[in-house]
Amino acid sequence: MPVQAAQWTEFLSCPICYNEFDENVHKPISLGCSHTVCKTCLNKLHRKACPFDQTAINTDIDVLPVNFALLQLVGAQVPDHQSIKLSNLGENKHYEVAKKCVEDLALYLKPLSGGKGVASLNQSALSRPMQRKLVTLVNCQLVEEEGRVRAMRAARSLGERTVTELILQHQNPQQLSANLWAAVRARGCQFLGPAMQEEALKLVLLALEDGSALSRKVLVLFVVQRLEPRFPQASKTSIGHVVQLLYRASCFKVTKRDEDSSLMQLKEEFRSYEALRREHDAQIVHIAMEAGLRISPEQWSSLLYGDLAHKSHMQSIIDKLQSPESFAKSVQELTIVLQRTGDPANLNRLRPHLELLANIDPNPDAVSPTWEQLENAMVAVKTVVHGLVDFIQNYSRKGHETPQPQPNSKYKTSMCRDLRQQGGCPRGTNCTFAHSQEELEKY
Repeated sequence: MPVQAAQWTEFLSCPICYNEFDENVHKPISLGCSHTVCKTCLNKLHRKACPFDQTAINTDIDVLPVNFALLQLVGAQVPDHQSIKLSNLGENKHYEVAKKCVEDLALYLKPLSGGKGVASLNQSALSRPMQRKLVTLVNCQLVEEEGRVRAMRAARSLGERTVTELILQHQNPQQLSANLWAAVRARGCQFLGPAMQEEALKLVLLALEDGSALSRKVLVLFVVQRLEPRFPQASKTSIGHVVQLLYRASCFKVTKRDEDSSLMQLKEEFRSYEALRREHDAQIVHIAMEAGLRISPEQWSSLLYGDLAHKSHMQSIIDKLQSPESFAKSVQELTIVLQRTGDPANLNRLRPHLELLANIDPNPDAVSPTWEQLENAMVAVKTVVHGLVDFIQNYSRKGHETPQPQPNSKYKTSMCRDLRQQGGCPRGTNCTFAHSQEELEKY
């Protein structure tokens, strides 16, 4: 039976014996399937296959190179060179350049290397999604064909995330939430704030989870009547807009009736709160993407839930909605953003590299890249990640400090009405009104 793979933050120790990698006994060896195991454990395997996903190991274990990128992160002595026998000198040259690019990129994970093989995720210039994607690239094995295909996909993924981060860096968070709710309203839908929306969705579920079929009018009336005691502002119009959001997300099976209103029934797969909520959230993310808005998982969690605990839930929805074309579209969006700002950091120089990465085939069964293509992709991904880090450190207006009130402004000087009346605020942390007594006192 396959062994359970380690958490992504535990990339500095062997997932079988749990010893931190080193240059002597526990040398990190990455396999074609991108799992990394220490040499001692590899030599003890009963069959020549990855213990995590059973992928056959086609290269002799003694020939597989040590992962220098990981060695440098555990502070081990990294040899100057290791001899890899590729079929000709040209291939060797491409391999060395590509390998060096990955090793240089791995240094961005340096602040993360904590004690005993577990990364302590702090003070990195890169966000969590960037770190995760970088860990995936660092574990790719460039000598084996499968490893090279994976490395190309990892480079593309890292490049795509870089564009998103650069667009996010140029956005005004206050303006962002206003634009988002305007886009939702333009489609005849509505978000009523985290607390009220949750109640409304649970009441839709209560009415329909047993497979009942109701007309839209009856469903809306049922929800409004149940909501009114807690949320007096609930109206047939606003709840109708919430139902419309679920309708757009194809959550209902609709039965037409002659000379009578249609009946709506919840599809079986959406008869639990988790499933319905996920589809609801995905629809709002989809509307935001259609409107050309880029919103980070943290912002999404804050906007839709009023907390930061739903970051990974929102990230998985964003990942699922990405299509192969969305990368090239993001590059165009970034170009437009840079034209507006005058591009003081000269980020336009990254465009050819980003376009090269966007043209990589993201399919797992893509054709294996040539050695030259591999080198070009690794150089491109190194260039764009360096460009992002340089921008964050030297040009970013978004410091991580708390927003300071402008002179004579009314920033957080009175309590938020939405929070008081509805129990939740759709603007989350971006709200200009106070959400707690401490905030009131602070400002």
